Amino acid sequence: MTDWIGRDLTTIAFCWRLDRRDGVALGFTTHDRDLEIGGLAYRSAPGMLPSSISLSDGFEVDTLDIAGALTSDAIRDEDLAAGRWDGARVRLFAVDWADPEGMPLHLTRGELGEISIRDGAFTAELAGPTAMLDRPVVEYTSPECRAELGDRRCRIDMAVRRRLTRLADVDADGRLRVAAAGTGAPNAHGYGRLRWIDGANAGLSSAILSSAGDWLTLREPPPYPIAAGLIVEIAEGCDKSLATCAGRFGNAANFRGEPWLPGNDILTRYPGA
Repeated sequence: MTDWIGRDLTTIAFCWRLDRRDGVALGFTTHDRDLEIGGLAYRSAPGMLPSSISLSDGFEVDTLDIAGALTSDAIRDEDLAAGRWDGARVRLFAVDWADPEGMPLHLTRGELGEISIRDGAFTAELAGPTAMLDRPVVEYTSPECRAELGDRRCRIDMAVRRRLTRLADVDADGRLRVAAAGTGAPNAHGYGRLRWIDGANAGLSSAILSSAGDWLTLREPPPYPIAAGLIVEIAEGCDKSLATCAGRFGNAANFRGEPWLPGNDILTRYPGA
């Protein structure tokens, strides 16, 4: 039970658990010593301080500001800039630091939102579960497909469209040549993803702008330098057009767009308009 909250001499410590999208989990506490809870070490440095916490049973959007220090072995500014912390899951709870394995008091959870860095420290916004209520209930119409290749609405099997390979070459223009692209379709990996398995960019992914045979062009350079020999995972992409969906994937029945729905430009399609 949480009877430790009402004691005359309080032993309350706030704890944070952060789970990045690449599988890395870190723990922090406001206590002056490290705590171990559930097999994870919650470090007292760098400390992380929350803004005021207010819990309610309404549907107001819960947001919380988090402030902390940048350190070389925990949260680094280059990792923040590279996007390793984008969308990280956060859980905030309180424990009795005299008995950290006892019953915790869960306060809030959510995902990291906008992150800013200033004077060796960072500030991040935590969006709680009710932030989903701000999302549109009904999708907007669009001539392009609103599904993502391989998701539950698209239903294309991506197991045969992903491949582990190595970088065979990197040219002066930043284009990458992989050892085995695995498909002969024109621009098969255009609009796809490249995931870095090893090297300085391990755990990150890059958007593929276009492909030609074994050569790939990324939408933007990766955060850290790359060289031939690195292991990567490449996934095919889709330009979300009905022609590609029907012709290349044979998946027109699951196309999630309205290519023939008139748009605002209908007034300019006729002479004299």
